[in-house]
Amino acid sequence: MMECLLVDDETLALKLLEDNLKDVGYINIIGRCRTATEALTFMQTQRVDLLFCDIHMPGLSGLQLVKSLINKPIVIFVTAYEKFAIDGFELEVLDYLVKPVPQERFLKACQKAYQLFISRINLPSVVAPAMLQKEYLFVQSDYMLVKINFTDIKYVQGLKDYVRIVLTGDQKPILSRISLKAIEAQLPSQLFFRVHKSYLININYITHIRRGKIISADFELPLSDNYRLTINKMIGREIE
Repeated sequence: MMECLLVDDETLALKLLEDNLKDVGYINIIGRCRTATEALTFMQTQRVDLLFCDIHMPGLSGLQLVKSLINKPIVIFVTAYEKFAIDGFELEVLDYLVKPVPQERFLKACQKAYQLFISRINLPSVVAPAMLQKEYLFVQSDYMLVKINFTDIKYVQGLKDYVRIVLTGDQKPILSRISLKAIEAQLPSQLFFRVHKSYLININYITHIRRGKIISADFELPLSDNYRLTINKMIGREIE
């Protein structure tokens, strides 16, 4: 688990960072600071593995903060200003995100941070993908966070800005405001496969495959030619 500090002088920006990190099970938010000076004081007494930091802030800037650190954590700048990107990478920060940050881009940065964190503490590489350690995810639905076990998900349907998560048994489908690409990044790739631009399926619920169709005991999904190669590799033979 990575211990994470958020630094931004805007309350809304801090709230957005928190919301984006709610479903990232391998990152634990241990602090929120409104100034770089406050962050410096915080890091003198607390272990910080990952720092999400704005650049343009009153007083000490995010760049100055990172320059002043002797034992730097993994740093990801989140800023509205593209012009500081070169300065950021000269400080050897891991990533540079420009607001507003798409959720899939944010999740990709989190995964890069986790991979680096794992390599630093010399854990076996087999545990690096965090979702292999988890059996569930949380999604926002009806103004609450809902926990869903991976094994309960039959398939996920993309509906523009939402996804519809179809579950086993008598459980009602869950609607969540997240892109299909973003939720795909949180699901274990050995279990869930994209079969169409609008559908992800749990391999355990596939009973038949034929040209243009993925068939289960109680549903059928379209199989796009664009994802046929993926399915061929999955089953070890070509679909006729």
